[in-house]
Amino acid sequence: MITKKIIADKLLAYLQHRLPLEDLVNWAEQTLMTSSYDDDNSHTIRNTLSQLGLSDVKAFGLEWKDCEAIMEKLGFKLEVNALALV
Repeated sequence: MITKKIIADKLLAYLQHRLPLEDLVNWAEQTLMTSSYDDDNSHTIRNTLSQLGLSDVKAFGLEWKDCEAIMEKLGFKLEVNALALV
């Protein structure tokens, strides 16, 4: 069962450079075709997976503002922190 939290975790992994864009896209495409969704959020989940599945297409892409909007739809807020290099 795919939930908004699972999608948010995948997107966060991409933003933290723990998941390449190609893997995020492949996961979104496969999940869209083969998984079941949380019924209360199925519309949001399907639309978000569709958007992520197209993010490797130049015309669509995946910019920071897109990630912010996706996370907001999923019920999360992105924050940026800077750490000093030692």
